[in-house]
Amino acid sequence: MSRLSTSHMNHSAVNQSDVCQEYSCPERSVSLSVYVILYAAAAAVSLLTVFGNLLVIISVSHFKQLHTPANILILSLAVSDLLVGLFVMPFHLSWLIESCWISGPVMCSVFSFVTFQVPTVSVHTVALIAVDRFLALSSPFLYSEKISPTVICIATLFNWLFSLLYNFTLLYVNNFTDVMCPGECIYVLDEISSLVDLIVVFLMPCTLIIILYTHVFVIAKKHATAIRALQIHNRTESSKNRVSDKSERKAAFALGILVFVFLLCLLPYYIFSLTNFLKNDSFSNVINSVSVLFYLNSSINPLIYALLYPW
Repeated sequence: MSRLSTSHMNHSAVNQSDVCQEYSCPERSVSLSVYVILYAAAAAVSLLTVFGNLLVIISVSHFKQLHTPANILILSLAVSDLLVGLFVMPFHLSWLIESCWISGPVMCSVFSFVTFQVPTVSVHTVALIAVDRFLALSSPFLYSEKISPTVICIATLFNWLFSLLYNFTLLYVNNFTDVMCPGECIYVLDEISSLVDLIVVFLMPCTLIIILYTHVFVIAKKHATAIRALQIHNRTESSKNRVSDKSERKAAFALGILVFVFLLCLLPYYIFSLTNFLKNDSFSNVINSVSVLFYLNSSINPLIYALLYPW
């Protein structure tokens, strides 16, 4: 995202030959057993991401009772996370293990574009899910009348097309095809592009997510309080009030997990990108390592957005 994985150099007027001279492929210093374990772990994480999101995609697509607006957004999120598992994780983890890009310039172009496109879609989809849940809880009658699966499909398509146009423009402005180094897969974003990317892909959607989920929690708490008052009025508080309290705690816990995990995966990367206190190989190594946590969000999403629900 601002952006994942490839070396993100937040300074303008960078000469390609100077950048490429900074990088070289060091000889592998780990033992064969450690080498095998690292690749086995990388394969396991990638497969977990692929099959977890594939399960969500098949479930939502196959069962008609799951064709709801909220589940269509979850389907879109699963598709973007599936692409991370297929086209981003294997190459990025291999790059970290080898300390060198071994997949060639063509795959570097594909890899870099996907690392721009897919996370943008993913973050904006999570924001759309927050909007959907807020509308469903705050205005249930309006939601049932106006928000149909067709409307959500149009919003999802617009999200993907907007991300495609935005990222293509961002890469074109920064001469994406001109920054390819032997043994390295890098791109250079100037300071203005980095700031715009930070706002569009991180600050705006994350601020919206936090605000809306806070409102959702407040509304849910008011509903629980109203139910408790009704139970007291009906003299059934002794048994059912505990159920209400349990539901309230469960809702708060679920919302807390959603926001906490999402921000936990995103914040470290953007903190390093924003501060950019290291402008050399050390920054490249740190940001590429922190990006792994960013990608792990695609592995965790199926558990959060699907397996915690009864269906």
